[in-house]
Amino acid sequence: MRTLAHLCRLLVGAVFVFSGLIKLNDPIGTQLKLIEYFEVFAQDFPAMAGFWEALVPYALLFSVLLCMLEVLAGVALLVQWRLRHIAWLLVGLCGFFGFLTFYSAYFNRVTDCGCFGEMIKLSPWTSFFKDIALLVLLLVVVGQRRAFGTGRSGGAFMAAALLLCSGLAFYALHYGPPYDGLPYAEGQNLPQNMKNLRPYRFRYIMTRNGQQQTFDQYPTDTTWAFKEMIGPLNPADGPRITDYRLWRDTLDFTQASFSGKKMFIVLTDVPKAEAHAETLPGMVKLARDLTASGVETYVLIGSSEEIYRPFAQRHGLGSLPYFYADGKVLKTMLRTNPGLWLLHNGTVAGKWSYARLPTPGQVLDRLQR
Repeated sequence: MRTLAHLCRLLVGAVFVFSGLIKLNDPIGTQLKLIEYFEVFAQDFPAMAGFWEALVPYALLFSVLLCMLEVLAGVALLVQWRLRHIAWLLVGLCGFFGFLTFYSAYFNRVTDCGCFGEMIKLSPWTSFFKDIALLVLLLVVVGQRRAFGTGRSGGAFMAAALLLCSGLAFYALHYGPPYDGLPYAEGQNLPQNMKNLRPYRFRYIMTRNGQQQTFDQYPTDTTWAFKEMIGPLNPADGPRITDYRLWRDTLDFTQASFSGKKMFIVLTDVPKAEAHAETLPGMVKLARDLTASGVETYVLIGSSEEIYRPFAQRHGLGSLPYFYADGKVLKTMLRTNPGLWLLHNGTVAGKWSYARLPTPGQVLDRLQR
């Protein structure tokens, strides 16, 4: 039984470290998922709507702390640091995550829990059963806790894990995810990502003479009457991008953005971009330097024109054409605000944070690859 307990400890610890690091790679993604949960709970529990809405501004802080807690608790389990307390902490975490995933699955409210960030997509029911499995393994560890040491050692490992988590979170928030698995990442072709990976499959329930039968293909026999269509049966084969659209007034710039060389200054949230507005003159200068090389520059904004126009005048953006995009699309496109996003015939050729602007030569080099 002791051997089983150690195997459970190692397995659960590894899963928590893996899960936490994946999410720390992209804490903005976890922030968006937390906001989605807050909004769902505000709708489903209107008596507490004010409470859930008050949590939204702190979603990024919760995201970073939760991800770091996962990693640190996992490391503590692996090195047996204060294991008896950590095991109970993880039981509580698994119970909490299990409630969220069950709620998502049973009521079909949040279709992706974000357990492993944007890299590994799990259905709500898969996530729920994963949490139950981890909970069972942890109960084995708790039940055999006397088989482990006192857990006073391992402080150096915990300190190193804390430094790693802090550094990874800082880098991801200021420079973007070290690994970008999103459909707007470098090398991704947007028109291709807007198409199905494979055709959708459906089941068709048909009736004839009081009898009912299910078909995988729509029957050519016209004596069958259509009753119901189930599906798609393979939703994961659908388009990775479904909501990309650029517009201003009646002009739709979506398809035009896929033609030629285009640099976009992305302002996901104009008021929040004020915190790093000192980098905008450098972006405007870069745009002017690239014009002679045939690179068109535009501004993408996720705020209203009334908010953007005075901001643009203050920071020298007034001469650049701008288009609107959905705020969630912009956050998926670029995790930093502001930032630069480069397209070449619909393929993402580069993306840069406000904290690391490229030179004209670096941009042109990306366009020649």
